[in-house]
Amino acid sequence: DDSEAAEEMEDEIPVVICAAAGRMGAAMAAINSIYSNTDANILKWIEHSKLREINFKIVEFNPMVLKGKIRPDSSRPELLQPVSRDRASWGNVLGETLNFVRFYLPLLIHQHEKVIYLDDDIIVQGDIQELYDTTLALGHAAAFSDDCDLPASQDIHRLVGLQNTYMGYLDYRKKTIKDLGISPSTCSFNPGVIVANMTEWKHQRITKQLEKWMQKNVEENLYSSSLGGGVATSPMLIVFHGKYSTINPLWHIRHLGWNPDTRYSEHFLQEAKLLHWNGRHKPWDFPSVHNDLWESWFVPDPAGIFKLNHPNS
Repeated sequence: DDSEAAEEMEDEIPVVICAAAGRMGAAMAAINSIYSNTDANILKWIEHSKLREINFKIVEFNPMVLKGKIRPDSSRPELLQPVSRDRASWGNVLGETLNFVRFYLPLLIHQHEKVIYLDDDIIVQGDIQELYDTTLALGHAAAFSDDCDLPASQDIHRLVGLQNTYMGYLDYRKKTIKDLGISPSTCSFNPGVIVANMTEWKHQRITKQLEKWMQKNVEENLYSSSLGGGVATSPMLIVFHGKYSTINPLWHIRHLGWNPDTRYSEHFLQEAKLLHWNGRHKPWDFPSVHNDLWESWFVPDPAGIFKLNHPNS
């Protein structure tokens, strides 16, 4: 019955989490934290854990769509190379290449008007329904967290060198960037957590726009991971400039992976609805900070492949 199917669809909250094969343990912890903090029918995951009752769908992402659109990172060129065709499943794509999966949300979600995208290095501490209910203004295809919404200095320490403006992501020495007319002091946003409207995304041809700015970077080297944000964030900053809604700051507390000395106050961490270990220092590795919060959601790998690199773990 179509009406019943539509009603059931409205009760679902689609959440996209992108993870390489070597980081499936991270995705499992993220899923566990979401599932344990909501009554909603979200996903289905692995049958060897308490998550065996929820629904899941593994969507194959072919990295060959990125061929010719990614400029190699001069410092770590191996991270931006798409894998061969016989390893096209997204679980086998090298980690940095997976940063571009969010550009192709319409390929991953077909039945839903609204979708949440999350990086795999996150933990959800609130009801995901709250994030899903984020209001997107008319004509906006997505909502992000403004980098100007960072916690007060008394709540976080040692974020020295952190970029929170477009200057940290775009090379303003290049004419193509100057011609955009975007002030370098404009507040940037973080695309590790996205609430997206699929109708607007497709109507505005967001994916095509992002691919255009990927291609321009290949040709002109407009931004680089040697700058503040890496090559996946920069196209989104251009395409969504002045055309996005904002997420409640408590639903994206980030930079926990910035350096091993970065720490939030315990009070602030308790109030946070979502924690994001963006940066090099992941909570399943050592050294890292606040990994006790992440480890409380960790679901051990029954195959024994994904292991924590923590002292005494």
